[in-house]
Amino acid sequence: MTLRPSEALLWLGVLVAVAGTARLGLWQLDRAGQKTRLEQAVNERARLLPLPPAQLAREIEEVEGQLHRRVAIHGRWMAQHTLALDNRPLHGRAGFILVTPLELAPGDAVLVQRGWAPRDPHDRTRLPAVDPSPGVVRVEGRIAPWPSHRLQLGSAEQGPIRQNLDAAQLAREAGVVFRPLSLLQLDGPGRDALVREWPVPSQDVWKHHGYALQWFAMSALIAGLAVWYRLIRPRRGQRS
Repeated sequence: MTLRPSEALLWLGVLVAVAGTARLGLWQLDRAGQKTRLEQAVNERARLLPLPPAQLAREIEEVEGQLHRRVAIHGRWMAQHTLALDNRPLHGRAGFILVTPLELAPGDAVLVQRGWAPRDPHDRTRLPAVDPSPGVVRVEGRIAPWPSHRLQLGSAEQGPIRQNLDAAQLAREAGVVFRPLSLLQLDGPGRDALVREWPVPSQDVWKHHGYALQWFAMSALIAGLAVWYRLIRPRRGQRS
């Protein structure tokens, strides 16, 4: 059977639509699988013994194998370089993530994400008064990448409140070399007002499954409607 050009274009459009929606469904399933595997890795590494401090990664290539492991390190807070990362809501409340470099040795530091604090509703520039302890301190944390990046307009930021962290800029300001990772501080409950409810991966896996089901249903609907209106219905009309 020879198809007219208009008919061929119609079926080509149907094929593209069916393939595209099906591909989006597979992509959502892949995202769900990635998050499930990440959750499994977090749980498995959380059960491991704490990483010896001497093994804390110095090179970016070493970080992947250490993510989500616990570690306890000693150092001195560089309190004068504490920053507040803006646009970090928690449970629907606007707030900041406070970060402070911890100097492990002269010129050698790791960035510690110390916890969340709510924003002052009357003065958004006002920061919580949380002063790190002086002297050498022990910090327990979970190894993580640097804080996630938020949409930012303009160049590098200045001041104590920032949307994002630029590793090179912060290293110049603090006069240290940072390890290529950060720590999510785990100790400290009751000692300060910071909230340490760090996100757990894969809590929204069900959303990806739901989205995948919607895309697959749309793919099937497009294919079904095309077959019905272009093939089955015309033939039934001919019989009658």
